[in-house]
Amino acid sequence: MAGIAVIGAGMGAMAAAARLAVAGHRVAVFERGATYGGALGRFERDGFAFDTGPGLLHLPAVYRDLFVKTGREPLERCVELTQVDPAGRHVFADGTTATLPNASRAGVLAALDEALGAGVGERWSDLLVRAREAWDATRRPLLEEPLWADWQVLGRDPYPALRRRGLFGLRGGKGPTTATLAEVARRELADPRLVALLESHALAYGFDPRTAPASAAVLPYMEQTFGSWYVRGGMRALAEALYERCRARTVEFTFGAEVTGILEKDGRAAGVELADGRVVEAEFVVAGVDPVRLPGLCAGRAPWGDGDVRPAPGPDERAPARLTVCLGLRGARPADAVHRTVVHAADRAAELAGVFGDGPGPRTPCARPTVTVLRPDDPTTRPDDDHQAVTLTATVAPHGPVDWSAPEALERAADELVAGAEAAVPGLRERVLWREVLPPAEGALVPGPALAGQEGRFLRPGNRTRIPGLYAVGGWSHPGGGPAHAGMSGALVAGLIVNGDDWHGSE
Repeated sequence: MAGIAVIGAGMGAMAAAARLAVAGHRVAVFERGATYGGALGRFERDGFAFDTGPGLLHLPAVYRDLFVKTGREPLERCVELTQVDPAGRHVFADGTTATLPNASRAGVLAALDEALGAGVGERWSDLLVRAREAWDATRRPLLEEPLWADWQVLGRDPYPALRRRGLFGLRGGKGPTTATLAEVARRELADPRLVALLESHALAYGFDPRTAPASAAVLPYMEQTFGSWYVRGGMRALAEALYERCRARTVEFTFGAEVTGILEKDGRAAGVELADGRVVEAEFVVAGVDPVRLPGLCAGRAPWGDGDVRPAPGPDERAPARLTVCLGLRGARPADAVHRTVVHAADRAAELAGVFGDGPGPRTPCARPTVTVLRPDDPTTRPDDDHQAVTLTATVAPHGPVDWSAPEALERAADELVAGAEAAVPGLRERVLWREVLPPAEGALVPGPALAGQEGRFLRPGNRTRIPGLYAVGGWSHPGGGPAHAGMSGALVAGLIVNGDDWHGSE
């Protein structure tokens, strides 16, 4: 029975801790913050409650497997999980709206045809058929297996090329393309509303569709195929359930415990050093931290070798973040209210330029960004049925165009989100009792899942490191971010420790 030290109490770290404890190991978790759950935070005020991270769960099978494998109680006995139907409503720049059902390809096709015109749904459906090919080609290596040693093969985009005729048509072929998601959208969707629909999935994860690989089409495919799920009490309730599962399996947690170094002995990880001077010996160390920080914890020693997938040398100041506005509303939630509405930006090109930049010049923030409106039908989020909790989010640039430390700038940006959200909640401004604006910050946007293509630039650092006994877990490591992918990173790390570094994943 090995002693294992886990750095951080995010979802990936706790998933690894629970699985390792069930395998018979002694597991101790050290979290520098005051609580667990990582990005699955919660804000509460006056009887209202809001998720401050992801508001919906995709690929729930990841947590069903985790809870089955770590105890007799399945996931649905620990949290109340319901499908969100409709999956969402989209309000496009021209004022048209489309309400899409949950996990129904035929239903989505029909809804798009009805809302946007005959033939539009089939065009979208055809794109998702090609996205399924990319998903089938990469599901195992990008979700269910440790990152391959020859990860460079994943640098080729699995999204299939289309055969086209004519002078400017694409050459037919079965090989992968090097197209970006934006190029695929223009080429295969044509309708600007469908383009906005596709690109909004990338933007929600902080991907620039102008540079993201075509394989990013798997993002709407995953949602449409496996559905969108809501956890009663918010996603924070899922974090609470996983924390309690860890405690039931005798995982020890220490909060307010910052790890300042990783011990090495005889060339392998041997424990952790804490800011208060304590030294905790361990046979394995699982680091649930941003890999950018990891070399510092290893006394400058690079955890990944030449040729490995490695993080950037430092934080990317152009990386996007999330602006969140929590609204306490007077008035009951209408019975026909949609859980999630996406109100698209009037000028998508200006929005992308404002978030990601458009050349070497300064970025200018978009006046009316794409805003996601969440209004769950959940009594635990409101003081009574005569009130309603609504969360607004937008992807923004954390540095440069806006000084988010300036209260005036923050309030102006929040005004823009509220104004845009009125397309989803008519009369919204008159119903606001109060609002709380949560400014963008480093790590305020959940990292996206790993994607194939673009020569591997959208892969994450592998869970194995060049330091024996040291493993990386969580959204910034393979297989990337989002609650489901973070949960899978925990499964992969536990598998490597239990079965050895030559383990290739579950069958």
